[in-house]
Amino acid sequence: MSDPVAHQGPAASGPTPAAENVEYRVAHLQERLAAEELGELGVRAEIRAGAVAVTGTVPSAQCRETLLRVVREELAGVTVHSDVVVADTTRPDHAEEL
Repeated sequence: MSDPVAHQGPAASGPTPAAENVEYRVAHLQERLAAEELGELGVRAEIRAGAVAVTGTVPSAQCRETLLRVVREELAGVTVHSDVVVADTTRPDHAEEL
């Protein structure tokens, strides 16, 4: 006779450790973004449909790259969708008509 528990496949293994603590990791990411050089940025990280969505606007391409590096460090192994845009801070080339 065989033991039915001994023949359970990968489906019985449950979620991976990375998946189990995504909420904790997102909260840590938000704390890190607020505390480090990116503290002034209006960037959000939210769990949506099993992935993390990072959204917001940053003042420069360098800030965007720094932000995405921090996100990769904190959320390694988690699916991340980034919608972070760089603000257009160029001076208008013509007067605004009212």
